[in-house]
Amino acid sequence: KFESRLGIIHVINEPVDLRGFYVPHISFDKLEEEIEQGACKLMEKFCRNQAQDYARIESFVVPGIPYDEIIKKAEEIDADLIILGTHGRTGLDHVLFGSTAEKVVRKSPVPVMTIRIKE
Repeated sequence: KFESRLGIIHVINEPVDLRGFYVPHISFDKLEEEIEQGACKLMEKFCRNQAQDYARIESFVVPGIPYDEIIKKAEEIDADLIILGTHGRTGLDHVLFGSTAEKVVRKSPVPVMTIRIKE
């Protein structure tokens, strides 16, 4: 309706460095490459199935720290709004895992809207 652009980002969380573990069938670099390829395929499928009604869509798959990469990409593409789903973790879950949405809300210069995902 407003000819808006829609940017969808998936951040591959920095993998735990597995170099010290014995993984005989695959190198760490190959594992990272396969994770990225898998994420790209899932992003393509998601966009094809869920965002087909949008004419101006762009998707991104990037490695890094999720809240940091979301903010960087929003600034890079000059986004007017960041929309994030949140799982609504509380208590020990929140302490142990933190909240990407909370960090984006606190640190982003771009306005953020969060939507609680029903589980």
